[in-house]
This record gives sequence, C-alpha cells and structure tokens, in this order.
Amino acid sequence: MTTGAIREHHGAAAGAHRAAGRVMDILELVVRTRDGLALRELSAQLEAPKSSLLPLLRTLTARGYLAQGALGEYRLGPTARELGMGSPAHRAWPEIARPVLRELMQRTGETVFLGALGGDGTAVVFVDKVESEQVIRYAAGVGDRRALHATSSGKVILAFLPAPERERILRALPLKRYTDRTVTSLPALRAALEDVRQTGVCVNLDELALGAAGIAAPIFDRDGRVAGACAIGGPTDRVRPRLKALAAEVRATARAISALLGGRVAPPLATRKDPP
Repeated sequence: MTTGAIREHHGAAAGAHRAAGRVMDILELVVRTRDGLALRELSAQLEAPKSSLLPLLRTLTARGYLAQGALGEYRLGPTARELGMGSPAHRAWPEIARPVLRELMQRTGETVFLGALGGDGTAVVFVDKVESEQVIRYAAGVGDRRALHATSSGKVILAFLPAPERERILRALPLKRYTDRTVTSLPALRAALEDVRQTGVCVNLDELALGAAGIAAPIFDRDGRVAGACAIGGPTDRVRPRLKALAAEVRATARAISALLGGRVAPPLATRKDPP
C-alpha cells in the first residue's frame, strides 16, 4: 500500500468514526429530552449543519431508532425502545406490573399479557404473561410475536403511537389475512384504530385465530408515550358474554400500570364511548 493510499484509508476511517459518533450524539440528546427535538434544535445543540444531520436522521427513523412526532420533532423510536428492554429499567417493567397482572388474571380467570412494539414495527412482542389456571386457555410465550393488525395488543399500541410513526408503520405493514374477520385494508384498519382511541380499549374476536379473543388497553410511560399494552386472551365463547366487564377490568389494570410507571392514567381523548 502506498503512502497516499494509507492517508486515504485513514481519512475514510476517521470519517466513519465521525459519522458513528454523530449518530451516538443524536441518540443521547434525544434520550435526555422529554418532548423530542426538532432538526433546528439538534443542529444548534450539536453545532452541526442541518444538511449533514438530515441523512442520519432519515436513516435512524427508517430503521426505527427514531420516530417523528406531529410537529416533526424527533423522539426515540420502537427499535431503540426494544433494545432498551435489556436495561435494568426495562427489565423492571414486568416486575413492577406483575402483581397487578396476577390480580387481573385472578379476577377474570383468563391469561394476561404485557405487550410491546417489536423493533421492526411489524409485530407486538409479549414481554410478560400470567397464565390462566383454566384447562382451556389462551397459550403464548414470553418473547412470542403476533401481528399488529390482527391482535388487540397490536392495535392498541398502533392507535396511541404519534400519528407520523403510526402512518409510517401502517404503510409498511403486511396486512395478512388469518381468518375471515381479519382486517386487511388500510381504511378499515384506520377506522378500527380511531375507535380504539375513542374507547381506550380494543376488543378482538377471532381475528388472529378462530375461537380466540383478546381485549387490550394502552399503558403510558412518564413521557405520555404509549409504552405497551395490557391484554387478556381467552376462548371467544367465554370472553364474548363478558365483553363489557372484561374491557373495564383490562382498562383499569392498564391505568394502574401506567400510574406505577409514572405515566398518565387515561387515554388522551376526553370523550370515550363504551366498548362494543
């Protein structure tokens, strides 16, 4: 290798290091900011031109490490939050919620789940569960992934994401049909999500599997973002006659977990109708 080639190689490596450092600077700034940061604010705080930050921000957003709010501000995205599940704070989340989940299972007799958005934005991931003691029960494991559009947990999380993040996910979401009741069109899914925002709860009957039902409500963190979902799952024939009572139980439990996490305890819309 010639001297000139050595200089060129070292220059490229230094450029790569600078880009990697800039990515870390962006993420560290966003983590420390409650309300997110606009491009101009990131540019000012990092003393870097907007033109050099914008490609990095677009890449981080496309990969799910960042998400844009309604005013264009950048916040942590689902991939970053999922990676954060390995941190002590996130590992403690199921531990904090477990006593409340166990009480919900005992009151309802059905399996109870905590769900979070998967890093790729196409699935809900179960991060904890308390299994029903009934012989016939909804069975799924911690770490299992389920389709966002066909599950109560997935639709609840989608419904309460910031609109730009929700729309980005919806446009990329494969709306696979699982049963005749699965929602497979974007207009129908958007209408269903609006109903979830109004009621603060999602009822899902036979959409992922015939004979299986789910009811979920959103959990909010201290920044007012949807952190995940609390849900029960059970046989449709057992859940359907108790929809109103079970929905109230799930919603109350989700509010209790939100309070434990320091989050708000009710959906953002003041006027809500009873679930179906």
